[in-house]
Amino acid sequence: MPLYLSRFSYTPETWGRLITNPEDRRKAAQTYIESVGGKLHGFWYAFGSHDGYNLWEAPDDVSMAAVALAISGGGALSSFETTVLMSVEDTLDALRKAGEIKYKPPGT
Repeated sequence: MPLYLSRFSYTPETWGRLITNPEDRRKAAQTYIESVGGKLHGFWYAFGSHDGYNLWEAPDDVSMAAVALAISGGGALSSFETTVLMSVEDTLDALRKAGEIKYKPPGT
């Protein structure tokens, strides 16, 4: 199954609610991804441009998109970005296929 890396940031209101009532959000994240047949591999909070990161496994892009849309639509986050992660083997396959494409830059 494909792996996905999500970066998220909470709204100030969400941080306020978590300060008042601390909650382990890994459990919620795990429930969301398992509902589409996936798995949560990790959940981390961080300093920097994003408040946290998740590593997910999902059956396909549509399933992961459904989870991302459900979470994003909930209103607790100010940002949510997901990146599809590719294995080294998949990247090597893509490189080989790219070598077969006869790309021509614009104007040439």
